[in-house]
Amino acid sequence: MVVIESKEGRAPDLEVVAAAWDSARSRSLRRLVVCAGTGCIANGSLKVYEALKTRAAEAGLKVSIGLDVHDDAKKDALLTKSGCQGFCQVGPLVTIEPDGILYTHVHVEDVPEIVEKTLVRGEAIERLQYRDPVSGEVKRGKGEIDFYARQDRRVLSACGVVDPEDLYEYISRDGYRAARKALLEMSPADVCEVMKASGLRGRGGAGFPTGRKWELALRQDEREKYIICNGDEGDPGAFMDRSVLEGNPHSVVEGMLIGARATGATIGYVYVRAEYPLAVVRIRAAVEAARASGFLGKDIMGSGVDFDIRVMEGAGAFVCGEASAMVSSIMGNRGMPRPKPPRTAEKGLWGKPTVVNNVETLAQVATIILHGAAEYRKTGTERSPGTKTYALTGHVANTGLIEVPFGTSLRTVLFDIGGGVLGKDGKPDNAAFKAVQIGGPSGGCLTKDHLDIPMDFDSLGAIGAMVGSGGLVVMNDATCMVQMARFFMHFTQNESCGKCVPCREGTRQILALLDDIIEGRADETTLGLIEELCENVAESSLCGLGASAPSPVLSMLRQFRPEFEAHVRDKRCPTGQCKALSPFAIDPAACKGCGMCAKACPASAISGERKEAHRIDQAACLRCGACVATCKFNAIKRGAL
Repeated sequence: MVVIESKEGRAPDLEVVAAAWDSARSRSLRRLVVCAGTGCIANGSLKVYEALKTRAAEAGLKVSIGLDVHDDAKKDALLTKSGCQGFCQVGPLVTIEPDGILYTHVHVEDVPEIVEKTLVRGEAIERLQYRDPVSGEVKRGKGEIDFYARQDRRVLSACGVVDPEDLYEYISRDGYRAARKALLEMSPADVCEVMKASGLRGRGGAGFPTGRKWELALRQDEREKYIICNGDEGDPGAFMDRSVLEGNPHSVVEGMLIGARATGATIGYVYVRAEYPLAVVRIRAAVEAARASGFLGKDIMGSGVDFDIRVMEGAGAFVCGEASAMVSSIMGNRGMPRPKPPRTAEKGLWGKPTVVNNVETLAQVATIILHGAAEYRKTGTERSPGTKTYALTGHVANTGLIEVPFGTSLRTVLFDIGGGVLGKDGKPDNAAFKAVQIGGPSGGCLTKDHLDIPMDFDSLGAIGAMVGSGGLVVMNDATCMVQMARFFMHFTQNESCGKCVPCREGTRQILALLDDIIEGRADETTLGLIEELCENVAESSLCGLGASAPSPVLSMLRQFRPEFEAHVRDKRCPTGQCKALSPFAIDPAACKGCGMCAKACPASAISGERKEAHRIDQAACLRCGACVATCKFNAIKRGAL
């Protein structure tokens, strides 16, 4: 990107930059945006990007690779990359504007046709467009696809649209205007009051009011203060923060700058998981571009405010998502939580006041300052204003990154945006819906009874669940809830820092009891013991990781107790997923007595005369499934005793 020189080290005129970008953009007939989020890159989108450059040149088209505001020449097309466009399941994605076309599952082999038909002749290619899995109808672009059309994308409005490495494009979309307003027209107390009035609550899990947190830090009588962006997203199935950092990093930089104005911080840290290499690269590029253009550094915009940002990679410990553990990690120590009070806003980095906000929280700050608290509160609910991003994964037709207002029902998310639940055969079957784990390993389980409950902080908290960071893992009726409880407990037990005994030993014991259930060793006392242990761990653990670790287990036990009891009392897994409790059996009516299963059995556990129904010796059976793979008549079933 070409940088417009700033005068005397100060940021350039925002209106001049925006006008220059818009003018340069208007000189291109079309814009092709190739999704370069992590998911699409893994499926080959960068190869598509390079192929588009090469093929367009071969076709004699004048294509601008990235936008140069100083290039006055007319272009046939502008080719740029974007962050995650959200619909990861059908990537790689290519968006073409102003035609309003979205191409899905694009590969290098499709590029010649895209160039010749769409760029040269202006025709849409039907086979590359999204086809509704139920109606079979072809959809031209995002506006016609329910996955996009039923969302309210605000935090994600620029993700998948803008070039994340183009500061000018961010400025053209009102970027850094809110920061200018906060720095030049508002006092720190004014900024805090607006944030309090907006009702913005932290999107990292706890939902603490952002304005109150900033005000607490502002009140501290210290010259040295810090602000931290928590990008240490570690929940299984969650990738919201990663996508914002990859797709619109300047929104986070601007949010931190406004937060610094509100609290008096002079240094900020963006703490990002090392497992997010692309997010690290793009937030670093954004910080460097902002610094080079005068939006970070000394006397920003002539306000007298000094503020700079440093990017730090986390060590991959889930517990470092907890504020005090993150502070410890940044200071070079092992990431372990400490007792509170004092809060980090009072004593954080090097004993100084430190505000910690997560990525999604900071990405909303500029909009609130620019348009006002009242405008922000028009979306969402009274106590949970605004929108929430969710990573929708699991047994659902449309997986990807979504954003909806607080108060939206689970039914809308699953059946309208998500396209319905997938059954055992991989086809849409809403009747197969069993549960959704919301909030990751700290959250709770929602069932059919909760389809119409508003998804907001208070409504979910009332039923023992939580918004959390925003992971939504959908499960169909083939899912064993005991195994799911074990999965989340294994994750939190593995991620325990070990500092406090309740979390370190309690989670280990809960995990061992769940293993007993799955392996058929549990007795009548097991479920009661699990509940007692869960309550003790939740009440006595030092930090939020331990306090919330039992939540999925307790939630699933509460919602699916008969399934747990079947494992314990009947030694039977209703879904047939637990091998020790799901023996194989031969259906006499279907068995032809061919003997192939007996030959394949490594334990010689199958016997029977030729052309007669065979039998399985359950004591000798290894549950390996070799017989099932061999039988041509589908006569052997798991759990069919």
